[in-house]
Amino acid sequence: MSPSKPSNGSVNLNVNSVQRELSLPAETSLLHLLRNDLELNSPKYGCGLGECGACTVLVDGMAARACVIPAAGVAGREITTLEGLGCIDNLHPVQQAFIDEQAAQCGYCLSGMIMMTVSLLAHTPQPDDQQIRQALSGNLCRCGAHLEIIKAVHRAAELMAKAKAKAPKHAL
Repeated sequence: MSPSKPSNGSVNLNVNSVQRELSLPAETSLLHLLRNDLELNSPKYGCGLGECGACTVLVDGMAARACVIPAAGVAGREITTLEGLGCIDNLHPVQQAFIDEQAAQCGYCLSGMIMMTVSLLAHTPQPDDQQIRQALSGNLCRCGAHLEIIKAVHRAAELMAKAKAKAPKHAL
């Protein structure tokens, strides 16, 4: 008897604020869906175990490892990749900070570092070095850009605070 093929199912996903309906095998990881089906190249395949951080995306604003999440498991939730943060003409403050501080060498870990930083700053707007190190401890960088990355997180916090201060106050 031959093994049965996995059945395809329909999954509705919200990726970078775009609703998509996809038919895919039940065991398809979010990482494979993003890279192979949607051609979003920012999340990288690193370890396949959720331990290196190269595949980090945001799911409902929280950092998540796309390589270990079944795509069907995030149906109906907001998934954001680096491509969904900003564009070349309007960078997200975290993207701008990483550029300003030259916080990349080879760039393989960069997307995961940026996505983790966005998640960190959403919950801890002014982190200290220890909080930054703790938040990024699961994102591996083999190039040794750690000091620049920490500087970039501090710079991003400053840029986001400035943007928030400039934002119009809404009357209650």
